[in-house]
Amino acid sequence: MEIITQWISHYGYFGLFSLLMLGIVGLPVPDETLLTFAGYLIFKKQLSFPLTLLFAFLGSSTGISLSYALGRSLGLFLIHKYGRYVFITPEKLELVHRWFLRRGRWSLPIGYFIPGVRHLTAYVAGASRLEIPVFAAFAYAGALVWSATFILLGYFLGDQWEFVLSRLQDNIFEGTLIVLAILALIWILRKKLIRLK
Repeated sequence: MEIITQWISHYGYFGLFSLLMLGIVGLPVPDETLLTFAGYLIFKKQLSFPLTLLFAFLGSSTGISLSYALGRSLGLFLIHKYGRYVFITPEKLELVHRWFLRRGRWSLPIGYFIPGVRHLTAYVAGASRLEIPVFAAFAYAGALVWSATFILLGYFLGDQWEFVLSRLQDNIFEGTLIVLAILALIWILRKKLIRLK
């Protein structure tokens, strides 16, 4: 955490951009903490809100675009070469693509708010060949809302940002596990009901 705060304090907007880009691609960067700290620096009048939001949005958008590109190129290569060993067939990939077109695209903006999920959604979107305009609309809207949410959180919390965020992250982690468990249960029940029909 100390390295992150020093990086932002020293490199400012460029530090925010580069860390968010690397974090979204998948490196272990505490993205929410980073954005909240940036909001705190706005509170302390060390950064400006418009520039902070702009660079946060650009860093997030660049990171998710790189993930999408990697999924689209490398992901497809790996699936075609090794997919049969893990039961991923071209037919299953087509089903994922159709799911992304119907409902899956919403996982791009929502995924930003779920730790771990935001790192995977763009790879899956790329590997399933989700069209670039659809990807861009949902992923970039999500980047803007997510960045603004945590920057404003840091700004309004002011000097209490670190304490509140540590408590929030504990609850988010527990809440995420509960939500994922409920979604898995719904998915299993739905499959069983379809078989019974």
